[in-house]
Amino acid sequence: VIRHRDVRASYYGVIDKFRLQVSEQSQRKALGKKEIIATLLPSAKEQQQQKEEEEKRIKEHLAESVFFDQTLCQPENRTASSGPSLLTVFLGIVCIAALMLPTLGEMESLVPLYLHLSVNQKLVAAYVLG
Repeated sequence: VIRHRDVRASYYGVIDKFRLQVSEQSQRKALGKKEIIATLLPSAKEQQQQKEEEEKRIKEHLAESVFFDQTLCQPENRTASSGPSLLTVFLGIVCIAALMLPTLGEMESLVPLYLHLSVNQKLVAAYVLG
């Protein structure tokens, strides 16, 4: 039985090695030996406390950094966004136009044949629009 008598949080994660030597009682010559590596770990209760403390520190740090970012990094003469960007509006109009074009195979159309779209092209336009 091997016991660790001086258990401290500073020793957690420290790797210790123990050597076991087997020999006959009457002889000094070793018949075999084995090195055992042991690591001191905290108990489940201590691990939970450490995790809670770590989470608390992270939350406090994030709260401080968010406050810091919000107070110091905002430009003073910032214009408010008035709606969707021009690119988004243009893309929406193109997708709507693509959905309104005839599908391949429709013969009774005034639109030239090269503007007839396949079903897959219309599905892509509908997906992007959605």
